Amino acid sequence: MLARSPSSVHTATTCNTLLRELQQIWMDIGENEAEKDRMLMELERECLEVYKRKVDEAATAKARLHQAVAAKEAELATLIATLGDLNTHFPINIENKSSTLKAQLAMVTPLVEDLKLKKEERIKQFADIKSQIEKINGEISGFSQFVDSLNLEEQDLSLRKLGEYQSHLRTLQKEKSERLHKVLAHVNEVHSMCSVLGLDFGKTISDVHPSLHGTSLEQATNISDSTLEGLENAILKLKTEKKVRFQKLKDIAEKLFELWQIMDSTREEKSYFSRITSVIRLSEAEIMEPAALSLEVIQQASEEVERLSKLKASRMKELVMKRRSELEAICLKTHIEPDPSTAIDKSNAMIDSGLVDPSELLANIEAQISKVKTEALSRKEIMDRIERWLSACEEENWLEDYNLDQNRYSAGRGVHLSLKRAERARIAVNKIPSMVDNLISKTIAWENEKKKSFLYDGVRLVTILEEYKLTRLQKEEEKKRFRDQKKLQDLLHTERESIYGSKPSPRRSTSFRMSNGHRGNGSMTPTPRRNSAASPTLEPMTPRSYSGRQNGYHKEMRRLTTAPLNFVTVPKEDTISFSSVYGSEPGSPLQN
Repeated sequence: MLARSPSSVHTATTCNTLLRELQQIWMDIGENEAEKDRMLMELERECLEVYKRKVDEAATAKARLHQAVAAKEAELATLIATLGDLNTHFPINIENKSSTLKAQLAMVTPLVEDLKLKKEERIKQFADIKSQIEKINGEISGFSQFVDSLNLEEQDLSLRKLGEYQSHLRTLQKEKSERLHKVLAHVNEVHSMCSVLGLDFGKTISDVHPSLHGTSLEQATNISDSTLEGLENAILKLKTEKKVRFQKLKDIAEKLFELWQIMDSTREEKSYFSRITSVIRLSEAEIMEPAALSLEVIQQASEEVERLSKLKASRMKELVMKRRSELEAICLKTHIEPDPSTAIDKSNAMIDSGLVDPSELLANIEAQISKVKTEALSRKEIMDRIERWLSACEEENWLEDYNLDQNRYSAGRGVHLSLKRAERARIAVNKIPSMVDNLISKTIAWENEKKKSFLYDGVRLVTILEEYKLTRLQKEEEKKRFRDQKKLQDLLHTERESIYGSKPSPRRSTSFRMSNGHRGNGSMTPTPRRNSAASPTLEPMTPRSYSGRQNGYHKEMRRLTTAPLNFVTVPKEDTISFSSVYGSEPGSPLQN
């Protein structure tokens, strides 16, 4: 038996009270029992009709609620299926039938409304992603494919599907970024080469696609395959043009350098084209300076080459003479005889007669200069030894003059300096024989290595050194003979003193010189000697002595002969005079 609610109890009480009150009224009226039963039956019938009507209305309301609940549950299931696994966010069990229909409806309705809102947000997300995908696809393909409206009501709106679209969008965005980076790199390369070539960048890039130059917010940069292909073709064309111009400018610059060298152009004349010279020193890929390979620069260089070529003919003869003079100066400095085939007089005659091209003659002289410089480097060590030897010979000559000075030991300014120099000179003179021997060894080794003779001003150096050694040896022998004669002379003086009791008057030896070139102390002057019996000097010949015998390269181009020297014996009548002179100089370094 169902428990009666307080409201039903109150209704029953009220009905009983009214029934008793009605019966009392009937009793007061005096209604019979049949009438009372009829009216009660009628009253029960009316009550039953009211209850039936209320039950029908309640049943109808229940059916509507049940239908509403079912509809909401169906909508909720549809939303859950459409949105995917979002039911994990709603832990309430909507299948619990123990609750009333209104409670079920009240429970389902918020869930449905919430899912509708999420569906709308998800639709917006899908729409945004799909619009981005379509836009990027259009940019990549080069055609606009925008969709005005997206029908997403029957599509899968799950997170899984959204993730797929997002993954696809990220892939397209990455491809777009790579394409955009590649397009920008190509555009920058085109800009760089247009700057180097002096071309209009705007026109060049607009010919590929208008969006690549001066793009606005309304017009995005085109990154399609056709744009990339157009940029690659433009770059290839510009590289080809750059290579052609670089080679052309390089050829022009080589001619310009050659003409500058030939014409001996000043630094001011070259500075105007310093831009070209700086470009040529770089490789083609390293050239980045704006307008470095422009047509204007190439035209200016071509005009300069044409101008210098016209001046070349008129100045070529002068240049040949100048370079020949430089060659002779180098040869004179290094004691190497220049090639006589390009001598100044011969060169003048050949140029004037037209027998030789001045350029070829100049090239020949340049080759000779290079050859002389190369040979001078290989001769440097020997030339340095020659200089040291000649310096020692000069010290020897100074020492001989110093020994003849009668006042060399007197007190005076600078005497101690002269004494120190004399000591250094004696040390240097004592090294001369070893210096000559070492120089001969070095020279012979050089000749064996180079397979040719070492010539010093046209004479073989070994011949000069051997003659010097021979002459020096004879000089030493003569000094020894002079010393023996001096001893004999002193002995004769002693015998005369013992016989006659008197001494001969001393002879003066200061500033005494023999007519044959001897010094008062037995040494020889360093003047160039001649092989003649009339002038029998014994001065050792040095390379400078040989050089003094030549008349110069510019007047006569002849080589010195290496004929053997004619050493002659000193006449007997000169020996006493020599011994007398040496006898008056006890401090001579030649005495042992």
